This record gives sequence, structure tokens and C-alpha cells, in this order.
Amino acid sequence: MQFPAYRPRRLRKNENLRRMVRETDLSVDDFIYPLFVTPGEGFKKEISSMPGNYQMSIDLIVEEAKEVKDLGIPAILLFGIPEVKDEAGSEAYAEDGIVQRAIRAIKKEVSNLLVVTDVCLCEYTSHGHCGIVRNGEILNDITLELLAKEALTHAEAGADIVAPSDMMDGRVAAIRSNLDENGFQDIPIMAYSAKQASAFYGPFREAAESTPQFGDRRSYQMDAANSLEAIREVALDIEEGADIVMVKPALSCLDLIHVVKQEFGYPTAAYNVSGEFSMVKAAAERGWIDERRVVLEILTGIKRAGADIIITYHAKDAARWLGE
Repeated sequence: MQFPAYRPRRLRKNENLRRMVRETDLSVDDFIYPLFVTPGEGFKKEISSMPGNYQMSIDLIVEEAKEVKDLGIPAILLFGIPEVKDEAGSEAYAEDGIVQRAIRAIKKEVSNLLVVTDVCLCEYTSHGHCGIVRNGEILNDITLELLAKEALTHAEAGADIVAPSDMMDGRVAAIRSNLDENGFQDIPIMAYSAKQASAFYGPFREAAESTPQFGDRRSYQMDAANSLEAIREVALDIEEGADIVMVKPALSCLDLIHVVKQEFGYPTAAYNVSGEFSMVKAAAERGWIDERRVVLEILTGIKRAGADIIITYHAKDAARWLGE
């Protein structure tokens, strides 16, 4: 139909009409809120490049988890900063590691909140890479054993979902097998399936203290120019047992989010990463944008592209705004 018989503005003229025909409904149910846990007690340090986000000791992480739950956000994603780092990232898979202790504390004090855990070595290794390094090379297969061990210790501590972010080949299968063999068949895996070697991760490196001490991560994270490779990565993770697949980062990969959802029909997560968050914060602090409107528009766009789950540092603010 064409003008004048069809006038699209008829359904835009007031808020109730716009609400009634809105195609994409952003909800607090869509969010996962990332948290950074560190040793100590009563410790809280703002991440300078991510205003409003903090490294926090376990006791304060528990209080933060309570606030997240009260806002209606269904899940948190835990990243750990160990007291000691070594070449093997041994605290990543220690039974009394920082994340393992945080899981137990949260589960003891906060009910009905999903605890998702990042499964990777980069925060725990002295060299900052996501795998074991020998002679300057990041080794794939030996790393799988440690990632599977790490995921198991998270599950034993009470994690609801494990989320491998390392991008080693075969890690989903290794984790799934180890969980199943040890009685954790019901623990889902949310795989960082199409994770690009992105410049948008810069502020996260400060937050997690995980900057590589040499080179970069392009030998294992994806080339941002490749979309067909991203589809192959997602397909592999599904074949290996992933329950949720993820595209990261979100804003520069809206096309991939859409294709992944259409192609596979699996629950699809998107990570609205630190650099995306920090750009919005910086512009808002200078008065260049309306932070509330921009954040909600970005998150709606990510969901419209096909994401069922959005991991975002905006989650608490967005929950409050949606609640109003």
C-alpha cells in the first residue's frame, strides 16, 4: 500500500500506540551483569576507564549481588583477579581460588540469582594469555585440560552456568565431557563462540588486569573481518555441546548476531563490551549525548538483531530506567 491510503505515522502519534505496535521489547530479563572479584576484605576500587564499575572483594561482591537481584536482573558474570599469578594460571582451577570462593559466598547469601562464571586463564597467568605458553607459542591442547578442570571447580562451587571465553579449539567438548563425567550433566555451557580480536576490549584489560605481556591474542581470537568463519565457530561449539552461543563484541557485530540467530535458532548471547560502555560514558560525561536514551537504544538494537541475552555493564542503570 502507498500514501495516502497507508500512513505509517498513524501508529506513531502517541506513546500508547507506539507501545502497542512495538516489535522489540527490551526487558530486565535479558541482562547479565559482569562483576570483578578480587582478594581482600572491604576492598572496592573503581575501574578508571569504566565509571561506576569496580574491583571488589568477596564480601562486597555479595552485597552487589543482592542489589543486582533486587533490580530484577537474573544473572551475574564473575571474573576473578587472583592474589598471585603464574605461568600456568593455577588459581583459575584451584578449589579455593578467588572465583570459587566468591561463588560459594554468593550462593550462601543470595537466592534465586544465576551465577555465570568466565572460564579462561588470562586473568590468572603471569603472561596474560588465555592458554599455556611455551617458547612464545600459545598451546591449544594442553590448555584444554586446564580449562576443563577450571569449569569443573566452578560447578563444584555452585556455578549455574560456565562460560568459556578463551577461544581454544575444542574447549567446549573438553568442558562438556569433564562436567558430564563428574555428575554435572545439567550445568549449561555458554560459549564465547564468535569472539573477535577486538580493540573494544581495552577497558576490560584494566578491569581484569589481563593485558598480554607480549604479542596479542589474534592467533586464537577471531579476525573481525570474517563472518563465514564466525558461523563455523558457532557450529563447532554447538556440535561440541554448547547450550548458549555468544557473539562478542556486540555493536560491531550486529550482523553476526542476526545471522547466528537465524542460522541456528539457539539461545544467543551478545556481549556489550567494555569499550562500547566506556565510549557512551565518556560522551555522556561531556554532555554530548543523552545517556539514558542512547543506552536503551543500543540495548534494544542488540536485542532486535537477535540476541536473547545481553551481557552489559549498563545492566543496573538500564534495569532502573526500564522499571520507571
